[in-house]
Amino acid sequence: MFYVIGLGLGDASDVTVKGLEIIKKCERVYLESYTSMLTVGVDALEEFYDRPVIVADRELVETGADEILKDAETSDIAFLVIGDPFGATTHTDLVLRAKEKGIKVQIVHNASIMNAVGCCGLQLYSFGETISIPYWTDTWQPDSFYERIAGNRSRDLHTLCLLDIKVKEPTLESLMRRKKEYMPPKFMSVAEASDQLIRVLDKRKEEGKEIAFTEDSLVIGLSRVGSSDQRILACPLSEMRSTDLGAPLHCLVIPSRHLHPLESEYLLQFASNPEEFTRASKSPKL
Repeated sequence: MFYVIGLGLGDASDVTVKGLEIIKKCERVYLESYTSMLTVGVDALEEFYDRPVIVADRELVETGADEILKDAETSDIAFLVIGDPFGATTHTDLVLRAKEKGIKVQIVHNASIMNAVGCCGLQLYSFGETISIPYWTDTWQPDSFYERIAGNRSRDLHTLCLLDIKVKEPTLESLMRRKKEYMPPKFMSVAEASDQLIRVLDKRKEEGKEIAFTEDSLVIGLSRVGSSDQRILACPLSEMRSTDLGAPLHCLVIPSRHLHPLESEYLLQFASNPEEFTRASKSPKL
C-alpha cells in the first residue's frame, strides 16, 4: 500500500492516531519538504515516530516518483505531507502515478491552512478563490494574483493569500554551470506580501485603473497557524507592510468588503487599534 498522510500544521504530535499507526508499520517513510513546514525538524519527527524519515525535496517528488513508489506493490510506503495530502497538486500527481502502476493507495487527511484559517474568525463559506503571492525579482514581477483578489472582492468574498516559499532553489550560477548549488531557504512574510500588494495598487493608480482595495483596507496577517505561538493581527494594509509577525510560515487574508457582525466581533480581539477597527467595520466598505 502507498499511504499519503497529512501531518497537520503544528508539530510532530499533530499527526492523527490513524496516521501514526500506519507510519510505525511502514518500510519507508518520506517527508515532502518544500510546500510547507512544521515548527519542528526531521529529528523530532523521527523520535516521535520511532522511524527513520527520508526527506523528499521538490526534485525527488517531481522527477523521482518511481524511486518513492518502488516496491509499494509488496511493501507499505508512507509519504508524509504537512497539512493535508491534497494541499498541493504535486501530491495529486503522485497518487495518479501510483494508481497507474496498479499500486493501492490510501489517504489519511488532516488539518490544513485552508480550513485552519477560520481561527481568525472569518466564516469559511465566505472565502473565495485562494491565491498565491510569489516572490518578485528585478526582472519578474507578476501581478495576476491581484485580479483574483479583485474578483473575490467583487463577489463580497474573503481571499486567503498563500505566501511564497523558497526551499532548495538552485542559484542562477549553478544553472549556468550545471552544478547543483542552492540558495538559502526563505519564506515570504506578511510584510513582504503587503509591500508587493501596495506596489501593485500604486501601479494601477498610475495607469488610471480602478482598484479593488486601498492601503487603508483591512487585512489579516497570520503566522505559525496551528502552533502554540501562532499570531493573528488585523490592521490596515499599510500597517501590515511594516509588521513583524515572527518566524514562518505566514499567510495573509484580504477580507470581503462587508463583514458579518460576528466576524467583526471576533476580529476585534486581533485588531492593532480596536477603536479604529470598530469605526472602520461599521463603514459600508472596508
